Amino acid sequence: MTRRFRHVVAIDWSGQAVARPRGLAVALASRGDAAPVLLEQADGWSRESILDGLLAYADAHADVLIGVDLSPGFPFVDAGAYFPGGHPPLDDARALWRFVDETCAGDEHLSVGTLLRDAGIARHFRQQHATGDLFPAGSGRLRVAERAQRAMRLSPSSCFNLIGAAQVGKSSLTGMRVLHRLGGRIPVWPFDPVPADGPLIVEIYTSIAARAAGLPAGRSKMRDAAALDAALAALGSRPHAPLARYDDHATDAILTAAWLRGAVADAALWSPPALTPAIARTEGWTFGVP
Repeated sequence: MTRRFRHVVAIDWSGQAVARPRGLAVALASRGDAAPVLLEQADGWSRESILDGLLAYADAHADVLIGVDLSPGFPFVDAGAYFPGGHPPLDDARALWRFVDETCAGDEHLSVGTLLRDAGIARHFRQQHATGDLFPAGSGRLRVAERAQRAMRLSPSSCFNLIGAAQVGKSSLTGMRVLHRLGGRIPVWPFDPVPADGPLIVEIYTSIAARAAGLPAGRSKMRDAAALDAALAALGSRPHAPLARYDDHATDAILTAAWLRGAVADAALWSPPALTPAIARTEGWTFGVP
């Protein structure tokens, strides 16, 4: 099923354990070819304020597609479990979201320090000062969608790797807290079917938007107005309104919103051949991976 949306929002996420992570950025694109607009808050975005915004979309039954740059599921298919080796069985993504949020209920700013300090859970992760004995040799476990990303010559990082600028584990875990707190009020594809109306959340990967705009691998970051406008033009968008500051997060959000606005019309992206019901229930899928 494909569906037109009146608005598209792209959110560049962050797992930083502070009140207002610098990595959070939100861009809004509407129908047509106007450049997406960077949405800002005077004191900066927090994960709580983004959750409030999502709940407002739910209350308004807004006609908006929301792309979030994080993994809403961890690898499951390869081992038949998210955390094999003794922890309570978690059979699907919603059980994982609940487990993460309830475990970290006392952590401020929707962060996940308590979970990552758990001796059993830590065995699965590569962290700054230790690599768990259940973190496999090499780059770590990948979801099926991430293996498909590698086939596209992209470079996804394992959710279980928490070291380096490209790590996505903390972002994904903090995002799961937000998804759990939404309480099902906004469907999340592909865990849920695409609704006939109202808001919908999908997982995005900003490198896919950069690739679609013709930016080369390894040089996909835009840090000035000219670079951003050139990439937007490649996606059929008009130039953007000047930004107060050009950083990777703001430009990634703007470019990805422009890409997502056009990509939603591609029926094939909503029905990837490798996306089985079991994967849709446990690992999810990155929108834009065929």
